[in-house]
Amino acid sequence: MKKLLLPLLLILLVSMLAAVESDPSEVVGYVKYDCVVGDNFVAMPMVQTYTTTAEFGAQFGEDVNTINIWNTDIQSWEASVNYGDGFWDPEMPVGTGSVLFFNTTAPLTYYSIGEMPVAQAQYDIVIGDNTVMVPLNKSDLMTTALVGGSMGDGETVNTINLWNPAIQSWEASVNYGDGFWDPEVDTPIGTPLFLNSGSDFTWPAGPRSSARNSSSK
Repeated sequence: MKKLLLPLLLILLVSMLAAVESDPSEVVGYVKYDCVVGDNFVAMPMVQTYTTTAEFGAQFGEDVNTINIWNTDIQSWEASVNYGDGFWDPEMPVGTGSVLFFNTTAPLTYYSIGEMPVAQAQYDIVIGDNTVMVPLNKSDLMTTALVGGSMGDGETVNTINLWNPAIQSWEASVNYGDGFWDPEVDTPIGTPLFLNSGSDFTWPAGPRSSARNSSSK
């Protein structure tokens, strides 16, 4: 009986471990963003406790002075300013999937550390400019051409901009039609993007998730 019990316990243990590993809510990881003095473009791909710009900025102390969030309704950046001692005004909501454009006075590394979100990032794209992040479950969308091809009818997004912190400027990947984008830029998961669309749609398509859209409403 004891000889039979031990193998059964081992099988049960292996089964339990497999169940834990297969549950995406139990997967803890991180996405790393190296930031320079000046403007930086990051996202919040992992589930974290931050719910406002003040909470997000607190991890950097006084090194981050402004956090900007794109508002699709007014087609403009809205700034949350660090006035010191933890006081940010206005305090704006952030959450899993948020895209942030912030200014820092010292080089730093931001780690989005937490559990893998059960509901991956999803965005309401509008006519005009939008901010999105390549979701963690979209590792196949590894270039701007593949990202653009997955949006709308593949032709509606005409430009995808990536921030180059080294030169403090946007660099554009342009859609010339029929799947040809120039230059075609790498877009690993977690990459924040600033894009222009000619129509409204939800991206990625699928059931509505809990991720915030471009204006973090």
